[in-house]
Amino acid sequence: MTDSPARRLLLVHAHPDDETINNGVTMAKYVAEGAQVTLVTCTLGEEGDVIPPDLAHLAAARDDRLGPHRVGELAAAMAALGVTDHRFLGGPGRYRDSGMMGTEQNDREHAFWHADVDAAAPYLVEVIRAVRPQVLVTYDPNGGYGHPDHIQAHRVATRAAELAADATYGAGLGAPHAVGKIYWNRVPRSVADEGLAGLRATGTDFPGIAGIDDIPGVVDDARITAAIDGTAYADRKTAALRAHASQIAVDGPVFALSNDLGQPMFATEYYQLVHGTSGAPSGERESDLFAGVVA
Repeated sequence: MTDSPARRLLLVHAHPDDETINNGVTMAKYVAEGAQVTLVTCTLGEEGDVIPPDLAHLAAARDDRLGPHRVGELAAAMAALGVTDHRFLGGPGRYRDSGMMGTEQNDREHAFWHADVDAAAPYLVEVIRAVRPQVLVTYDPNGGYGHPDHIQAHRVATRAAELAADATYGAGLGAPHAVGKIYWNRVPRSVADEGLAGLRATGTDFPGIAGIDDIPGVVDDARITAAIDGTAYADRKTAALRAHASQIAVDGPVFALSNDLGQPMFATEYYQLVHGTSGAPSGERESDLFAGVVA
């Protein structure tokens, strides 16, 4: 890919909307700066709770048409962020949304949680070797909050990065490529606390306000190694959140999922570097995920 952009970012997410909630301003910022941004989504999100009453018939328990609908929502969200390369792991519908942990959907034949990691990873290996990203972003081993598909996305992304670099693996999947830096999505506890305190002080039109445990990926501040200031792209993230209308309700800088609990939309997004070398001076956070990367 000699004609590819010098900076290439790959994000691996479980369902449509996860990418915007976690990385919306990051994606918009890097697209605007000329980087190649590739999103791989592992399921269509078929088991999601539907918020608007006029879309209730799409739910899995009724017409079971939510997945195709969310494909369209994802396309609209990516248009808002400027991302042109978005793919589904193994193609649309290869893996189905597994539902929340402990539900019967977990063990359905085509559920992502039910998939063998080494059977799913080659689909991502092929993407890694084609795109050749220097940076990969995904979830921590608990998937941020314990959702089976998020955990599985972490496992598949981690395994695929390992296999993609192995010259003895998958000769038909492209030339080997080693991802230089891998990050997990994070939220510093102080930022989450401050955001929720602000909502309590100013109020919200949503019936309630989220608690700290309702925000995925919250960890102690010391574990944060990178902070991406996307304030200039907050309007794009808001537009992308609105595009996921079956799953997200938006009120200015506040959004809620189907639980109707308002939570702040973060215009700075945070990460923990877990593979590779930080490009920031010792003791400081990176302000660029590509810091220290050689093109």
